[in-house]
Amino acid sequence: MKKRLDGKELILGMRNAVAHARGLKAARRETVVKVEVPDLVNVRAIRGKLGMSQAAFAARFGFSIKYVRNWEQGERQPQGLARAYLVVIDRDPQAVQRALAKAS
Repeated sequence: MKKRLDGKELILGMRNAVAHARGLKAARRETVVKVEVPDLVNVRAIRGKLGMSQAAFAARFGFSIKYVRNWEQGERQPQGLARAYLVVIDRDPQAVQRALAKAS
């Protein structure tokens, strides 16, 4: 059976949350979710699925065209954050474009 919180505990919890949000207090608990990022990413396939040229793909998502070419020609593989970013682009390109769009 779950413990029922009384008013004092709720107020204390909210104070802790506000202090944490303001950077004044570290959170007591933190949930860490491990994500799976594949070791290899097929940039050409992602770009092809979107029907974009290398230049348009690079410009739309903020990559250097040089990197896109190197990845597609197999000279290099995307590493770290770039690889994770490409996975997100592959899975939901519209969400990435909305997030990167300039606010009006």
